[in-house]
Formats: sequence, structure tokens, C-alpha cells
Amino acid sequence: MKRIYVISLLALFACTPQIKTEIPAWVPYDETSEIEANAEHESIRMQFKLIQSRILDKNEVWKNVADQIAYFSEEDYENLKPLILNQDIPTLQENVKSGKLSYATLTQWYLYRIVKFENDRNTMLNSIIAINPNAVEEAREKDKSRSDDNHPIFGIPVLLKDNINTEAVPTTAGAHVLLNNQTTDAYIVEKMKEKGAIVLGKTSLSEWANFNCLRCPNGFSAVAGQTLNPYGRRVHDTGGSSSGSGVSMAANYAAATVGTETSGSILSPSSGNSLAGLKPTIGLLSRGGIVPISSTLDTPGPMTKNVIDNAILLSAMTGEDPRDDATKGNPKNKSYWEDITSGSLEGIRFGVNKSYAEDSLYMATVSKIEALGGVPVEFEPIEVDFNGFGDLLSADMQIDLAAYLSEYASDKITQKTVEEIVAYNEEDSATRTPYGHGRFKGMLDVQLSEEEHAQLKERLNNEGIRYFETPMQELELDIVLGVNNRGAGFAAAAKYPAFTVPMGYRDSGRPAGITFIGRPWTEDQLLKIGYAFEQGTKVRVNPEGYE
Repeated sequence: MKRIYVISLLALFACTPQIKTEIPAWVPYDETSEIEANAEHESIRMQFKLIQSRILDKNEVWKNVADQIAYFSEEDYENLKPLILNQDIPTLQENVKSGKLSYATLTQWYLYRIVKFENDRNTMLNSIIAINPNAVEEAREKDKSRSDDNHPIFGIPVLLKDNINTEAVPTTAGAHVLLNNQTTDAYIVEKMKEKGAIVLGKTSLSEWANFNCLRCPNGFSAVAGQTLNPYGRRVHDTGGSSSGSGVSMAANYAAATVGTETSGSILSPSSGNSLAGLKPTIGLLSRGGIVPISSTLDTPGPMTKNVIDNAILLSAMTGEDPRDDATKGNPKNKSYWEDITSGSLEGIRFGVNKSYAEDSLYMATVSKIEALGGVPVEFEPIEVDFNGFGDLLSADMQIDLAAYLSEYASDKITQKTVEEIVAYNEEDSATRTPYGHGRFKGMLDVQLSEEEHAQLKERLNNEGIRYFETPMQELELDIVLGVNNRGAGFAAAAKYPAFTVPMGYRDSGRPAGITFIGRPWTEDQLLKIGYAFEQGTKVRVNPEGYE
């Protein structure tokens, strides 16, 4: 009997898989020299007070990764790299279909890559704030139920900006007060998951979507610390506020990421990290379950390495949310990716903003558009009255944040108003608001009557529309060309969609984007134009050191 027991025990050990990867403990380092080196940076946005988080323990994040990659090795990572790195979603799906990949190994590859770079002080970008502890298990379930009828987002790992609710991990908006904000899924996350997407985790952001401090770096939050740009760590601005989504996408930490924009928060980090980033028409995608600034102007949107992935992710998130009136009657169930390859610039009239004429990269890109069949038409931008734009955001956020905290936040979050959050932060401002919270606190100084609020919304909307429609109608323009997030405020106020696509790199190495702005509900056209431009130029390159 004893001999049988020994043989059985030996057999048990023989069948037990050997752990291939153990994550070394993260040890905080002295960042004094790095901060001093940035003290004289030409941009105030790059003059840091701190880089590492004083709140988030990376080792706690890695606990949610450890078991998921325990049996995934460096050799596995290198062998799979040609099948995954820089591949678009349709190619990833083909690799799964052929048996070269599974959704589980795809998910493990991204998790391994995140740890590989984020657990090294010389390469870490501080762009990951949380990891779904069940991501690989969910991917294994997708492997069991795969079919040819699935949406192309099926089984694909996606990272969410950390102001978008998901049941997988808390939603903090980068703010200490929301550390325990465990929620149900936001509406767009429900839609993605219905189609089979894997929520890989959360990305960092500029705290409160860049509506917190007055003179602080893009990409900073009390929870995550300072996010860094892979095209130049501590050299180039990440852009904001969807900084972590932009940085994570540029570093290939997921197949796609989701950001949010009020005025430039998708366009800025997308162009600054050489990505395709879409700010949709207000109401195409639901804002339900997303920590807000402004219900007037807010929207989520896809941020990806290429245009076809952008179309796929956009289609996965659409739907009419009964809790978000802006989505009523919106286009639904559109397969934006299916005929995207038919896109062309031929004969399309592009408005060329004369105020950008000194930007040599912009003008060189206009020449490329013309060579691809587009018709450039110069226009002089008109003057518009944008006084009160900041007051609109402040007035909206006082109402909309309170509504989110009441309707969508965890019951553990006892602070339900802006006043209560301000008081909470000031209990320990050195930890909770290292750069201060002048913009957030300043909301309390804006008190508009219901009539004043409505009039301000209407005037700014009319002025935004006038800014675009004046040249578009006079010159019969189809599209207005912008640079990065310049003009984002006009597009926000007008509620017009804007799509930025990589157009090249400055002499400094900082990426830049050409931004296509169209009329409401023209996302299909914008994506096709972006695809034709992307395929005709192919300027995007990986950040050095993150190949």
C-alpha cells in the first residue's frame, strides 16, 4: 500500500507544471536625480514633483498578474512576438483561427509584456493602474466558444481608461477618494463584453480627466503617479487626459484601448503617442458609468495603433443607452470595419487652416493628401466667442459628478458632492493633491442659474458650429484638417467628430497627428479617409526600446 502511495505521489509531481515566471518584487527607488533633471524642462507640463505613486503599490498590481503568467516564459513571449507585436486585430484573429495563437496565450503575452516593462525602473511608463485578475480565465472561456460568426473584438484584450466603470477592478479616475470605487460595468463595457472583448485592466489618466490641478503635468494622478511617454521618457509630454491609454497603446500593452474626451483628451494623447484616436459625435457612445466632467461634451472613444482596429472597437461599443438621453436614436450596430478598405481621398475637399501654415509637418502632410487625390482648400478661420467655456465645464461637473456618485459609484464612496471631495483632499493634501486642486476646487466659484447654464450651452454650441460651417459651406468642404488637438474645443462645442491619425514626427522625435474633423454622424467617412491616408503614408514607427 505504501509503495502504491509513493508511485502515485511521484506521478502527481511529474504531472505538475513547472512555474516558468516569478515576478520580482518592485522596490521603490530614489527619483531625486530624475526630478532635478526635469526641473529646467522648457515645458511646465514636464516639470515633475514626483514620478512614482505614493499610493499605488505595484506589487499589489502584480499579485493580479502572477498566477496568470506563472506558466508563461520569456521564451514563450519571444516566440509569440512576431504573431502579436504591431499586428492589427484581423491578423490576430487569423492567427487564432490558424491555431498559431489562442486567446489565452494572447492575453498572457500582453500581461507578460506589461510586467516586463513596467517592473523595470528604466522602462516603466506608469501607464497601468490595475489588472483584471480573471483576464486569462475569461480568455480561456472564449477559446472554448470561438466561432466564425463572432465580432472581431471577440477574445481581444482591451485596456480601459480608469474613469470607465468595470466590475473587474475599482474605478478611481486617478483620485484618492475613489480608491474603493468597485462598480458594475459601464454601458460601453457591457456592449464590448457582449461581443466577447476581454477587459485586461485599467490605464492611468490625468486625474479627474485633467480637471484637477492648474499647473501640473499631463498624465499625473495621485493614484498612479506620473505617466511617461515611450517616445521620450521625461522628454515628451504624454498628452492628456487619456494619457495612460495612449502610452499603453504605443507600448503595445493591449490590442486596443479606450479613452474619453471632453475637449482634446483623446486627440492629445493619441497624436502625442503616434496613434489613431477617434473623438466620436456626442451621443454615438454612451457615457453611462463613466466618471464625468461634462454631460454636454463628454464622450468615450477608441485609441488604437491603426485605423481598422479603431473601427472594430468603435463598433463594439455602440448602442442606445436608456440612461443616457444623448444616445437616443443614434446609429447602432454599424460594422465600421467591413468596408473600410474602400476608403479613398479622391476628390474629397479638405479645409487647410491658414493659421497652421507655419507648421512644416502639417503643410507637408497636406501635400501628401493632395498626392493621394484629395483637394486641399485653404481657409482663414473666423473669430468666435468662446468666453465661458471653462464655466460650462465647471457648472456641468458640479451636477454630473454628483449624479455619477449617486447613480454609478460604489456605496463605499461616502463623498457625494464636489464640496465634500475638496474637504476630503485637504485632510492630506500632500498625498491626495500634490500639485493642488485649483481647477477642481475652482468649480465651486462658478454658480450659474438654470437659465444661464442653458444659454451658455446654446451659445457655445452655436459658436462651435459656426466656426466649422462658415468655411465648410462657403468653400464646399467635406473635411477640416487640424493638427493634434488644436481646435479640439471648437469640435467639442459643435459636437462634431474628430479623428487623428499619425502624420509623422517633429525634429525632436515627438509624434504628431493630422486630425480630420467632419459633421455629426460621419464616423464612417472619417474612418475610411483615415484608413486611406494611413495606407498611403505608413509613417508610424514603434517607440525605440519598446519593439
